[in-house]
Amino acid sequence: MTTVQVELGSRRYPIHIGEGLLGRSELLAPHIVGRQVLVVTDEQVAPHYLQSVLASFSRYETEQLILPAGESHKTLATLNQIFDVLLERRFSRDAMLVALGGGVIGDMVGFAAASYQRGVDFIQMPTTLLAQVDSSVGGKTAVNHPLGKNMIGAFHQPRCVIADTSTLKSLDPRQLRAGCAEVIKYGLISDANFFAWLESHLEEVLSLKPQAIAEAVRRSCENKAAVVSADEHERGQRALLNLGHTFGHAIETGLGYGRWIHGEAVAAGMVMAAEMSVRLCMLPEQEAVRIRELLERAKLPTELPSELGVESMLKHMSVDKKVLAGKLRLVLLEAIGQALLVDDFDPVALRETLQVA
Repeated sequence: MTTVQVELGSRRYPIHIGEGLLGRSELLAPHIVGRQVLVVTDEQVAPHYLQSVLASFSRYETEQLILPAGESHKTLATLNQIFDVLLERRFSRDAMLVALGGGVIGDMVGFAAASYQRGVDFIQMPTTLLAQVDSSVGGKTAVNHPLGKNMIGAFHQPRCVIADTSTLKSLDPRQLRAGCAEVIKYGLISDANFFAWLESHLEEVLSLKPQAIAEAVRRSCENKAAVVSADEHERGQRALLNLGHTFGHAIETGLGYGRWIHGEAVAAGMVMAAEMSVRLCMLPEQEAVRIRELLERAKLPTELPSELGVESMLKHMSVDKKVLAGKLRLVLLEAIGQALLVDDFDPVALRETLQVA
């Protein structure tokens, strides 16, 4: 087991990474102050891991909730099912919520924890690659709205993250590839050496070779933990973690949640961000080629869906959370490993990027 710390002063918490961690109650006990635990998962994850996780909480008064799976259910209506259980079972302010699943479950349970009685504790137990390297770390919690992805939410840090890499063996290949998009993102924004390592080890990561997947998760978490520790509430540096996301969220919203999964949309978005960076004479063209080639090797989309035109994309991008004072800000690249936030770009370059895509 490897442990990465997210340094937030008195709210410092560990990310435990390794195989066979879900059943290890000793990793959980230091973070639970009350007697009540609610484990929330979804219908795809529950058959694999729910009983093992419930056994690790045998000392506590434990309830369970199994929700429908998928991005289309990341809504206020589904969130309300969590509140129903908490209220019906009279959960108190020292209760613990547990998110067992991918990014959808993690985001919703975190938002429920942030909101219930103005804030209770929660633990992240991510079971997808995307959740282990990205959404479970950093305290961003939210649900979707028909007009925009993750537009209703709160910052609320978990007490700990249990990233059991053995759970990745139950992922279908599409979900694994989608998670790899977020892994590649960390190399692009701040870690050129990691990007080069991925160019040499991508097939080992996608084959879930134990050393390779552990290295990919660890280095991704280290990169994210460093950014979150420096900028918890995304007032500056943390916005760089959204490379490809402004384009990607517009794709997800425009197609309808669930048509493309998050990592697929981010992959296409990162290619568009790279190509726009080339168009603005910020990024050497050969580096954009390296980015596209690595994502293609991961069998991820690198083109805008044909049914989404320029005007549709611009409309959905206009409600992105990085819009400030009416100006759209984009995360672009000066080099592999060097991202920056730009708000004074030529709008013609954005239109040309979307047209070519």
